[in-house]
Amino acid sequence: MPIIKIMPCLDMKEGRVVKGVHFIDLKDAGDPVTHAAFYEEEGADELAMLDIAATIENRKTRLEWVKNVSSVIKIPLTVGGGISTLEDIELVLKAGANKISMNSAAIRNPNLIKQASKEFGKEKITVAIDARRNKQMPSEFELVISGGRKPVGEDAVAWAKQCQELGAGVILPTSMDGDGTQRGYDLQFTRAISEAVDLPVVASGGAGKLEHFYEGVVQGGAEILLAASVFHYRIVKIKEVKEYLRGRGLEVVPLSLS
Repeated sequence: MPIIKIMPCLDMKEGRVVKGVHFIDLKDAGDPVTHAAFYEEEGADELAMLDIAATIENRKTRLEWVKNVSSVIKIPLTVGGGISTLEDIELVLKAGANKISMNSAAIRNPNLIKQASKEFGKEKITVAIDARRNKQMPSEFELVISGGRKPVGEDAVAWAKQCQELGAGVILPTSMDGDGTQRGYDLQFTRAISEAVDLPVVASGGAGKLEHFYEGVVQGGAEILLAASVFHYRIVKIKEVKEYLRGRGLEVVPLSLS
């Protein structure tokens, strides 16, 4: 069993952290720099920052947001949203990100994963996979893009396998059916992905209580546990999550080393 990591996520829009349900009805959830510093102090192992409007608005990630957040933390920062070229990746990494996450651009141009992995190293390349249930797909999960708005007509699990072959270093699957609901990770989807690839998988979308994090590992097969609302609104603390997981027999990064 790998060492489990906790990754808060900052969904960004117009310079603020936002959070909704199923990527809609977005509400302000605070200042990204304040959150980032707080989460590192709390013991987060990594941090994600996703510019959720970049692809929809047909623009690039706001580099100033990356610079501002990266300047107050030492833990690894993964940045996604609007990244569609090798130049985009280079700029985001130079702005202070340690890793990048691509989604829609990778689906449109799978070779970008291969090129990015070769250019920057696979450990810096995360592929985010958004999906909705569709029983017409072999895995019953269909790829969606543009913040979950557009179905692709392809199987999400088959795409995860292809991403690994192309050189992705991490897979970040999010179930649009569970995002923001705080009802728990979509364990069926997470497990389908984790069983299909030999890469670290990030459980994402729906964490609402301590048990959900444990389920993400034991039932979902995830190594990294991402959450947003539950941390932004201080429903649970990162320290509590780590203590709970350790108490149930899982190995986590000690708080003193986070």
